Amino acid sequence: MSIELSRAAALTRDLVRCASVTPEEGGALALLEAVLKPYGFDVHRPVFTEAGTPDVENLYARLGTEGPVLMFAGHTDVVPPGDVTAWSRPPFEGVIEDGVLWGRGACDMKAGVAAAIAAVLDHLDAGEKIPGSVVFLITGDEEGPALNGTVKLLEWAKARGERFDGCILGEPTNPNAMGDMMKIGRRGSLSFDIEVSGVQGHVAYQHLAKNPIDGLMRLMAALKATPLDNGTPHFLPTNLEFTTIEVGNKARNVIPGAARVEGNIRFNDLWTSITLGEELKRRLAGVNDAPDYRLVLHPSNAEAFLTAPGPFVDLVSDAVQAVTGRKPELSTTGGTSDARFIQNDCPVIEFGVVGQTMHKVDERVTLSDIDTLTAIYRNALERFFKL
Repeated sequence: MSIELSRAAALTRDLVRCASVTPEEGGALALLEAVLKPYGFDVHRPVFTEAGTPDVENLYARLGTEGPVLMFAGHTDVVPPGDVTAWSRPPFEGVIEDGVLWGRGACDMKAGVAAAIAAVLDHLDAGEKIPGSVVFLITGDEEGPALNGTVKLLEWAKARGERFDGCILGEPTNPNAMGDMMKIGRRGSLSFDIEVSGVQGHVAYQHLAKNPIDGLMRLMAALKATPLDNGTPHFLPTNLEFTTIEVGNKARNVIPGAARVEGNIRFNDLWTSITLGEELKRRLAGVNDAPDYRLVLHPSNAEAFLTAPGPFVDLVSDAVQAVTGRKPELSTTGGTSDARFIQNDCPVIEFGVVGQTMHKVDERVTLSDIDTLTAIYRNALERFFKL
């Protein structure tokens, strides 16, 4: 027995059926173009290139020529499904059962893209006007290196004279139920390696060797000895985690000649990637009996940012509360997102569906959450243009 789907649910299903694993477009952007053009949107699909990375296609669509300008941003690329035999439903068939839509990208974040488009088109179909402009900025490179996506699409748009007054990014932000949480910022991310040189030798003749693991442990202890900070009003304390230790040694009776640790720091707005790197150098330089080591700081395109509570944050929060009855928590938790690029050009918040299954086997979203999100976006649209 077939069920009648809302515009947003049907579009989410159709997007899930596009196997748009980064960097493949998979038909997703072509589908969006076909949906938007009949409503008068000026649609562009620029492809961006960066040495050493795959080319990526993106979509920019605008309706209207005047301000104010409301942007809906998102991505149609998805992470790989992994072992498809582990899925209870095929990851790219968009199966709908008992009010649930299954498939890779359903939650992260094709539902968010579909709901934003449906909210605007439903508004237009109702005969309502938009006294300004609406923009859709959709990338195919959010789950990948994030070099040929939103950051370059924004540069491309600004070179054309485009300006924005506010942005809603449809990442899945709610932990348990619609209305739980919206993101008003994100922590920064800095990755690093420490490489220690020693002298390889037999464990029974330790005086002829120098174990790099001993020195590496002292360096690691220095980095974790005291907290980097205690947090700020809108951010958790900065957190350093070691993620991999490598010595390349398979023999118990051999002292290795080198050891290496990899780590990542998620930092708040007390730091930048530059000042945090300097703090790591300072702590390591203070280690007594330090080994021969090298600190490698990887380039970061993820600085901490905050959209401070104010008119735009209140507008979206009020829209969420009007539809769900819940006042969302204002949060900066979670990983990085493309909001870090958009925040340089206009206030940006993130609000989407419940994110419990993103990147998991059997990723899914309820049809009711898709429709609730659509209603929230439409309410925010009307508040933004004061309709």
